[in-house]
Amino acid sequence: MKRQVRALGALMVGVSGLAWATAASAQAVSPDTAPAPQEAGTRGAVAGETIDDGTLQDIVVTAQRREANLQTVPVAVTAADSAALAEARVDNIANVSAITPSVTFRVTNNAVSSSSIQIRGIGTSGNSRSFEGAVGVFIDGVYRTRSGQALQTFLDVDSLQILRGPQGTLFGKNTTAGAVLVTSVAPSLDRVTGNAQIDYANYDTLIAKAAISAPINDKVAVRAAGLYRRNDGFYRDPNNGKDYNDDETYAGKLQLRLAPTDDLDIRLIGDFARSNGRCCYGTADIPNAGPTQAIVDNLIRARGLQPPSRDKDRYEAVLSRDGYQRVTDYGATLLVDWDIGDNRLSSITGLRRYRFSQIGVDADFSGADIFYLDETFRSNFFSQELTFTGELDGALKADYVVGAFFSDEKIEAERRLYLGTQAQTYFDILLAARGLPAGTAQAPAGQFNDERMRAGGKSYAAFTNWDVKLTDAFSVIAGVRYTREEKYGSFRNAFFTALPRTPFRLLGAAPGPAYSAQNDRNALSGTAGVQYRPSQTAMFYATYNRGFKAGGVNIDQNAAGGRANNPDEVPGGVPRDPRFAPETVDSYEVGAKLDLFDRRARLNIAAFHSDIRNLQVAQFLGVQFAIFNAQRAKVTGVEGEGTLRIGDALTLNASGTWLPEAKYGVDPLLGPPLSGRRFAATPKFQGNVGVNLDKPVNDDYALVGRVQVQYVGPHFTTTVSNATQDEYAIVNLNIGAQAAAGWRLEFYVTNLFDEITYARHFLTPLQTGDQNVYLGPPRQYGLSLRYSF
Repeated sequence: MKRQVRALGALMVGVSGLAWATAASAQAVSPDTAPAPQEAGTRGAVAGETIDDGTLQDIVVTAQRREANLQTVPVAVTAADSAALAEARVDNIANVSAITPSVTFRVTNNAVSSSSIQIRGIGTSGNSRSFEGAVGVFIDGVYRTRSGQALQTFLDVDSLQILRGPQGTLFGKNTTAGAVLVTSVAPSLDRVTGNAQIDYANYDTLIAKAAISAPINDKVAVRAAGLYRRNDGFYRDPNNGKDYNDDETYAGKLQLRLAPTDDLDIRLIGDFARSNGRCCYGTADIPNAGPTQAIVDNLIRARGLQPPSRDKDRYEAVLSRDGYQRVTDYGATLLVDWDIGDNRLSSITGLRRYRFSQIGVDADFSGADIFYLDETFRSNFFSQELTFTGELDGALKADYVVGAFFSDEKIEAERRLYLGTQAQTYFDILLAARGLPAGTAQAPAGQFNDERMRAGGKSYAAFTNWDVKLTDAFSVIAGVRYTREEKYGSFRNAFFTALPRTPFRLLGAAPGPAYSAQNDRNALSGTAGVQYRPSQTAMFYATYNRGFKAGGVNIDQNAAGGRANNPDEVPGGVPRDPRFAPETVDSYEVGAKLDLFDRRARLNIAAFHSDIRNLQVAQFLGVQFAIFNAQRAKVTGVEGEGTLRIGDALTLNASGTWLPEAKYGVDPLLGPPLSGRRFAATPKFQGNVGVNLDKPVNDDYALVGRVQVQYVGPHFTTTVSNATQDEYAIVNLNIGAQAAAGWRLEFYVTNLFDEITYARHFLTPLQTGDQNVYLGPPRQYGLSLRYSF
């Protein structure tokens, strides 16, 4: 009842404010130029920025590859600057829903295979190391092939922009759900600037970061930034007080900017980030979830340990092995902008190295020593994009973009599987319940498998987008993109135990057949639309977008089938096709962007419908990873965001996304539970409501604060079962002071009422009928001190 009351209260506040208002509409400006306190009160994670007369200022975005007022862009966009991100506690992609409820992010034990960004319910579903994201993540214009790369803590970020709906005719990499654009602060050519921040919070969380920019002369400048972050995990072992899912991160960024002429600007950016920790196998057991739970609990006790409490409030987990995770992400970006008259030629060159390893991790997610693994993933990625943007101002008036894109990725992955010291006992007890004698399964402790996977691909594209102005008020939009994707993948077992009755042979899961496959596709996608501006404060648009996401080759032990499909194991076995098809989206959208009440309010709304074909769905089925193409899926919804200034000190914000339809079509290939079912992690309604305070106390100080309620409706949490999460509301709070001297001190709390939420359920490996769940973060609180000069 308490949860429902809070949820109802959040909705009532939203309706009384604007019904649909913004979650994030702060202008993208540098953190080094934070305004004085009398100007800063309207800044924040969910506030539009005002000018002296109290009206809302224009928000500058680059959603059309040129700087433009958000209210004139016929794309649904949410933008936030560095101050807005800091106030919302959005320091990586994990909690991006704090600034827009249209976007959700989920990750479980493995950032490579289990992370997923969804926009309007559309996104890569399930666990697979083979998938690129349906939502494209671009950092300084360079595409990141794995959404988990956006988990690295944001460092020296100038702005975050989220584009909703298929993208392809304006950005190098085509996407079916949307794009996340992260931009670094550029070095200043005319003055020394900098900023620093230090946060300390419970769970021994410490964040320290700083940046400084200095001109060498009027044509050369450098900028350096660094970050250190640590935090204990919030799962705790009741036997020894050990924390699970902790993290320690180091990161650095160095930039060189050259402006040899007024028409040429060159930036070279090098960055490095490394994270280490015991991550991320601490999870919660579901009480009485399966017949194997009692066996596992008894094995835990046999090791002299206490099983974890089933009380979710205690966040307890017991693992048989600590495990160790390391993630390294580094690379270089070269940005060149050359103004040629009223046109601009831009080049974005990216070179990335992404390394992921988990060593000795507890793959049965329990204190029983049954099963563990080592896993590594390495990606080498190169991309080159060229765009030519400009405008025609003769008989034909138009803004245009013409571009080309190339990328090449090479992936190497390895996985080694081991049986633990209690594996034989576990399988003897399990099979005895079926009337089979001890020793039926051969499960001695030690390594039984060594998997080698290779994958990659090349992408070629040419695209153009035109905004033709037929009159001062009416425009026609048209774009087209040609894409060729060449994907490959292979799998082999470098070693598999010769024991004929190893558990995985008895289950029929392994060893799967070796394979090497190629998947090449061509695609044509594009956009068409109209835009109407009857006045300076109103804009209406209608668009159609065709999005395309490449297919590929599933790189997994069972991608070509199980033991029965392996001719080396079963004579006559026929391997299955490990390839999966590309997915396409046809999206229709109408929207309006309005400035109201003499520009003291802003309301942006959009209604949309998407037809999806061959939606890529991955499922972990307890012993194997599978990829399917759902033949049909549909999403229909309405979203809105805006801002309302109330007096001189308060800004009211609310936002909402309503998805009455977001489901798979009836599909025998999918079968239960997905056929005809709603998407996972996609409630029918979710929304944010917030109030920002900025009250000058005198000429030197201002009182600043923010209260936000995030409401999430009931939804499925996984693609492998019908497990659900009830509706809930989370309250976040900031209160502090800002000084004209450049510093800001805040006390903050996230999840104030300590709501227990289920982020994702999953089938526990080797424990038929059992599920575990990743819990959402508990209440966290701390102090933040920021300084700019």
